[in-house]
Amino acid sequence: MAVPMALGPFMFHSLRFGYRGLRRDLSTKWADIETVGGLNRLQWTGGDSDVTDIEGVMFPHEFGGLAVLEGVRGAAQSGMVLPLITLSGNVYGLHVVEGVSEDQSFHDALGRPRMDLFRLRLKRYAGGGFSPVSIVQSLFG
Repeated sequence: MAVPMALGPFMFHSLRFGYRGLRRDLSTKWADIETVGGLNRLQWTGGDSDVTDIEGVMFPHEFGGLAVLEGVRGAAQSGMVLPLITLSGNVYGLHVVEGVSEDQSFHDALGRPRMDLFRLRLKRYAGGGFSPVSIVQSLFG
């Protein structure tokens, strides 16, 4: 089963714990420098935030996956810093989990959800240096 994306040890598979969309929002700050007789100049003052939202759907009754989502929730509660990479070689860097939300529906007779829509909100971690090689090594080391 292909693993198109990994958040640290949590692998996104096509059916068990898959994602259907990824959204990134990068925010930077610019300061206005007042000038006489013209438009204000702009000076870049640095990055503000880099937020990634991952949306997905699971069918836990048929394929499992709720344990993986609980693992991500545990990583969020313990303050773990996790690398985010894709199978195609995109290295998004180190991230922290800011939020996990779920929408469980179509429950069976025992109360287990047959479908679980989820959203992970990740924020780029700016502390410490990293390289793509160190991120890949952290997954297998």
